[in-house]
Amino acid sequence: MDRVLEYEIPSEYDGANITTVLKRHFKISTNLIKDLKKYKEGIQVNGEHRRVVDFVAKGDILKITIRDTASENIVPTDIPLDIVYEDEDVLVINKPPNMPTHPSMGNYENSLANGVMYYYKSKGEERVFRAVNRLDKDTSGLMAVAKNSYIHARLGEEIQKKELKRKYMCIVCGDVEHDGTVDAPIRRADGSVINRIVAPDGQRAVTHYRVIKRYREYTLLEMELETGRTHQIRVHMAYIGHPLVGDWLYGTENHNIAKRQMLHSCYLCFTHPITGQIMEFKDEMAEDMRAFIEKLS
Repeated sequence: MDRVLEYEIPSEYDGANITTVLKRHFKISTNLIKDLKKYKEGIQVNGEHRRVVDFVAKGDILKITIRDTASENIVPTDIPLDIVYEDEDVLVINKPPNMPTHPSMGNYENSLANGVMYYYKSKGEERVFRAVNRLDKDTSGLMAVAKNSYIHARLGEEIQKKELKRKYMCIVCGDVEHDGTVDAPIRRADGSVINRIVAPDGQRAVTHYRVIKRYREYTLLEMELETGRTHQIRVHMAYIGHPLVGDWLYGTENHNIAKRQMLHSCYLCFTHPITGQIMEFKDEMAEDMRAFIEKLS
C-alpha cells in the first residue's frame, strides 16, 4: 500500500539536495531513503524521477512514495476490533485482555495482528502490521498501530525521546501509602525467556505511580512510564512489594482473585508525524477491573 507525501520547497531549502530535505523536513531515516531509491516513483520532483543527490529550488514539488507490502505469515482473522481512531497513517485500538499483540506458538490466529491484517484486507489494503506500543497478552487498553514504515519510525523516535506519553491504570496488592517513582534497572532473568528481574546490570527503567484510591488490601494506581522495558510495571510493583492483582508471574498465583493482571493502558498521547497535531486518547478502565473494584466498595 503506497503512502504519498508532497512538499513544496520553501526558500529555506532553495539549492539544497534532496537528501537534506528528506532528513531535515521529513526526518526520514537513512534506511528508508535507501528504500525510496529502489523504485522510480520513490522520489520525484515536479512529476519527474530524481536522485537524492539532485538539487531542488524554491517552488519545486517534492513527492515521495512510501511503499509497503502485506505482512507475511500473519493469517488474516475476522476478529472484532475496537478502533478508537483511524486516519491514513495510524490506527488507535482499544485492545481487550487475553489477546496477544503478535502471533506466537499457541496463538497463531488470535492475536491483534491477525485482526488488523483482516481489517486491512477487508478494505483492499496491503500493509505490514507495525505496533507502536506493544501490550502484553493480558494487558488491555490503548495501542497505536502505524500504517507504514515512515510513521512507525517517527513514532518510535517519539518513544525514544520520551515525547510519546503512556499512562496505565492498575490494581495492586496492599495499601500503597503515597505517590512515588521506581528507578530500578531491569533485565531478563537467567535461564528464562519471559521472566524479568530488577538487577544492577539491567537496563535503566523508570516508573512513576500515583495513588487514585485505596480499598483496604488493594490500591488503584495511575502509572506513567518514562522508559518502556518488557513487563516494566509488573516487575517494578512486585519489586516494591505491591504486585499487580492477578499477576501469576510476578505476584499471586491465585486465579480466583482475578483471571489476569489488572493493568490497562488508559492514556496515549503523541504528535502526529504528518500533521503535527497533538493526538490525545483516554480510556479510564477495563470492564473487568471496574467489576473488581465494585466488589470492594
